[in-house]
Amino acid sequence: MFPLFMAGSMNAQDIHFSQFYMSPLNLNPAMTGVMNCNTRLVANYRNQWAAVLQSDAYNTYSVSYDQKIPVGRSDYFGIGGSFFGDVAGATRFGTIQGRLSIAYSKKMGGYRKKAHYLSIGADIGEGQRKINSEQLKWGTQHDGQGGFDPTLPKGVVTQPDFLYSDISAGLLWFSTFDANNNFYAGLSMAHLNQPNVSFQSQNFVALYSRLTVHAGGMIEVAKGIGVIPNVVAMFQGNHREFNVGSSVRFALGSSRIVRQSWQAGLWYRLGTKEDGGIHSDALIFTTRFDYETYGIGFSYDYNVSKLQEGGNFNGAFEFSLVYYICGSEKRSVYCPRF
Repeated sequence: MFPLFMAGSMNAQDIHFSQFYMSPLNLNPAMTGVMNCNTRLVANYRNQWAAVLQSDAYNTYSVSYDQKIPVGRSDYFGIGGSFFGDVAGATRFGTIQGRLSIAYSKKMGGYRKKAHYLSIGADIGEGQRKINSEQLKWGTQHDGQGGFDPTLPKGVVTQPDFLYSDISAGLLWFSTFDANNNFYAGLSMAHLNQPNVSFQSQNFVALYSRLTVHAGGMIEVAKGIGVIPNVVAMFQGNHREFNVGSSVRFALGSSRIVRQSWQAGLWYRLGTKEDGGIHSDALIFTTRFDYETYGIGFSYDYNVSKLQEGGNFNGAFEFSLVYYICGSEKRSVYCPRF
């Protein structure tokens, strides 16, 4: 694993999901409660670089719960909570975090089937970072002849396990034209307080704030066939990530309001190079099946960067699951379906 002097000076980055549109509370707290039912449960799992790292591969998981509470005739609050974990490498370098989120959606115009909303949201969380320092390999343990000697003196990790607080906020605009056509755009700023995430108590390493800009929608191009484009851009310190693509949805059944459908799509992700510039990172193949109040998605990242040879052209796979509890719905507008 990496030597600790890097861990003491590096600026840690965040988790991300290829199926970002199926992880709404991780994307933007303003999406809390934006749904067509009363309650939403979401679970995500990602496994990356298993072909290279095997049991030390990157594993990321997330679960969330949110619900909406009607306010007056048209507006509503959204409240929710989320939890994610991420672990990788022989040192089991890991992050876990729990968050509580709240949002308020205000109707800006229109009526039930055609309306425009502005949502503002925020969340607050508590995170934990930890590492198994016994598995670290230090520069001082190189024998000077190109070899590694574990009996040579090690460095000291003064803070291998610590907690930190985290604050985020976001905005979301969405317009609905009918049950099968909508548009949304949002932005969020994570880590507003830039917490210290150093494993060395004498150092300060800020978790850079992350700006996320995203947009998407659904366009019915023929009866029972819809196009669902999405784009997201993330900016954190010197790092940039861009993910753009679309899926095509095929309705299963004869109902005008689609309750059963199958989707297939393709996304393209780009990122920044360490020495500057943009490089191609991965092609993302996705599929999703929705049945009434259930939705299940699967995606596979096919790596197209220079890491493809080392990774045997493998990337990552993800599973996502969403479940809605509708009950006696008290809504005044159709919402985009995430």
